[in-house]
Amino acid sequence: MADTVESEPAAIPTWQKGIRIEPAPMPAMRAANARIDDLPPRAQRLAARGERWIERREFAFAEQALREALSLAPAHAEVLRLLAVTLHVRQRYPEAIELLRRAAAAKPDDALIRNNLGSALAEAGDMDGAIAAFARAAEASPGIPTAWLNLGKAYEAALRHDEAEAAYARAIAVDPDGFPAHVQRGNALRAAGRIDDAAAAYRRALALQPVSAEAWAGLAGLDAARLDDADVAGLRALYARNDLTTTSHCLIGLAYALALEARGAHREAFDTTLAVQAIRRRQNRWDAAGASRIADDIGRAFATPAAGAGDASLGQEVIFLVGMPRSGSTLAEQILAAHPDVEGAGELNALPMVLREESARRGVDLPAWIGQATPDDFSRLGRDYLARTAKFRTAHARSTDKNLQNWQLVGAIRAMLPGARIVDCRRDPLEASWSALKLQFGNALPFACGIEEIASWRRDYEKLMAHWDAIFPGSVLRFDHEALLDDPESRVRALLDFCGLPFDAACLAFHAAERDVHTASAAQVRAPLTRDSARAARYGAVLDPLRAALGLPA
Repeated sequence: MADTVESEPAAIPTWQKGIRIEPAPMPAMRAANARIDDLPPRAQRLAARGERWIERREFAFAEQALREALSLAPAHAEVLRLLAVTLHVRQRYPEAIELLRRAAAAKPDDALIRNNLGSALAEAGDMDGAIAAFARAAEASPGIPTAWLNLGKAYEAALRHDEAEAAYARAIAVDPDGFPAHVQRGNALRAAGRIDDAAAAYRRALALQPVSAEAWAGLAGLDAARLDDADVAGLRALYARNDLTTTSHCLIGLAYALALEARGAHREAFDTTLAVQAIRRRQNRWDAAGASRIADDIGRAFATPAAGAGDASLGQEVIFLVGMPRSGSTLAEQILAAHPDVEGAGELNALPMVLREESARRGVDLPAWIGQATPDDFSRLGRDYLARTAKFRTAHARSTDKNLQNWQLVGAIRAMLPGARIVDCRRDPLEASWSALKLQFGNALPFACGIEEIASWRRDYEKLMAHWDAIFPGSVLRFDHEALLDDPESRVRALLDFCGLPFDAACLAFHAAERDVHTASAAQVRAPLTRDSARAARYGAVLDPLRAALGLPA
């Protein structure tokens, strides 16, 4: 396995981070770039120098050279683009976007400029703008598979999985042997519920690139029980290799652990999972104590309910689903989305973005400014959220938001959107915690990197949810997965009643609802309710360390 580079300890809450999709690749810099040949000699030398600094990742020096070049050729599209690249990589997205728009105005059909613009817009959270830019790039260069690949990724980030799949199919038509497009197409098919087609796409990717960790992770995540002896032997051999990147090693390791679990090798599955998470823990250096301090600060900031928006009905069109990962929030959303009045919008970043931008405006992080916010402030923030999510309510009156870490923001939700419904999705703590540890979430859930870390996160969650229940009595519905299994109809009726929705029998046949699901539960929610999805009990005493960390009896 390749060496890793440790990052700084991570305890930053989600609402302080930006949305990221994989950016459009930049072309390799060349000693002679024909795109700057038409510059005056001095400007050309400065632009070439800026390119070399970019190659060396010395972006401050690159910016200096390119700004000087731009002063000599203020409308030159390539100088504008190169300068935008230096700003983009330093997360100065608005400046990069402004420069790229100027470059695109000069050269409207330049695919590279449009790709760079799409990447910058995506990083800034403007997925509609990113899609338009990537689509323009694909139209300008339909024979370049990267253009279609980037368009597909943008569609996926916007939860438009059918369109994403079509874009990936175009990339494959251009380059049938381009395995990344096959992997991405598998992901889109999985989200759309086309599980067999997704498996075929992953298999095609593996035929082209047998060591593709992403393809193996996707295939095992569909249903590890469908892996045959040759698959398991291949995963075992890959996991034993020492020449994989850290990311690939972890993906392969967790896929192998799922295969072991499916074959009843629970001790080996447990050991493999913890070994992988130990690597992630060293790499991410998750700061559990820091995360606990943030949760405590939030509780203190909302010791009593904030004086929120004056309109008690503001936000009544939104249903927030919160909870720990793997606790049934995707299932709850699938049930609600089967209702004719509800659009399942998935894991949105709109609320974190609204709060992050407000924190930037005030120059202080949440929750430090809560005490200074007025009812008008909260109303403004609530209306901002509703405007950002309005696109999910064009065909249905209501929409969901299941960003799981919104449990930290219940106080802000109640202040900004007092009419919104909040559903706390719960599942057996051992089952949910072990499921989160053994699945591959990348850096999306940095706390899922070890037994103690996930147990600490769960304690923070339970403590803060108890606080919300105390100061907002009756405002949060606890939706228990095991209770749903015991009595589906009464629990579904209670959920709909809490959300102000009339009962609809379609919600009991949620698995038949045709919609995209882009979480790890995509395959499970396509099937009727069953207790067979529980796995923790099969491990027996092997999971005793996790039980102890969670405070559960052995």
